[in-house]
Amino acid sequence: MDEYLALNRALWDERAPAHAASPDYAVERLAADPRHLSDVVRFDRPRLGDLTGLRGAHLQCHIGTDTLSLARLGATMTGLDFSTASVEQARALAAATRTPIEYHVADVYDAVEVLGAEAYDLVYTGIGVLCWLPDVARWAEVIAGLLKPGGRFFIREGHPVLWAADQDRMDGSLVIDFPYFERSEPTLWDEPGTYVSTETALTHTRSAEWNHGIGEILSAVLAAGLTITGFEEHRSVPWQAMPDMVAGGDGEFRLPERPDRMPLTYTLQAVKPA
Repeated sequence: MDEYLALNRALWDERAPAHAASPDYAVERLAADPRHLSDVVRFDRPRLGDLTGLRGAHLQCHIGTDTLSLARLGATMTGLDFSTASVEQARALAAATRTPIEYHVADVYDAVEVLGAEAYDLVYTGIGVLCWLPDVARWAEVIAGLLKPGGRFFIREGHPVLWAADQDRMDGSLVIDFPYFERSEPTLWDEPGTYVSTETALTHTRSAEWNHGIGEILSAVLAAGLTITGFEEHRSVPWQAMPDMVAGGDGEFRLPERPDRMPLTYTLQAVKPA
């Protein structure tokens, strides 16, 4: 696992400055407009409810655009990511906007030790994070350990059916060609580029990823002692996951034909019993 962790950290360390410079992350607009929210948090906002006065932890926060957006909705935020370069970008954005956000560099599995047990009203995890974790049950235990009694958990994530699909097809077919269920060994990828527009030449192209089925994710959350309060599947995803997907006016991408064929993302909410 140390080898896979190092592989993925090198990938994210290289991409962090490229993502911060990409127009798709809108870092400049976030710095210039104190009312602007990231596209991800703007989608989540109707489901998040009032965050005023809540103490929140954002796990796998990357460059902090979503963390800043949650702070703008009224929460006192702490962010954590295993990529030093990502946290450097997140701290720079917080400083540029004069937003008091505390950031830590650590593996997500060490979050309770680093951030404190039962310290948070809200644990938030943004999109595109679970595929980097080998053990979803251990992840759920971390979330439960961070939450105060009565605290809540929120995640919108890429659907495991999407992760299992062949995302390079151009013929309109949906083909499940990769593991859906969690396995001990990862799927290894070697792919150039990244999911946002950038002119940066990237050299770290190899990564290790794990999928987790919906049943495995829900069971892990329940086994960690949390009560599921909401689960919703969506027909859209906030990046062009497949080359033929089309963008809507809301910044979300959808299948161009028969979008009811496959869920692309889901939102899961849970609470820690008081």
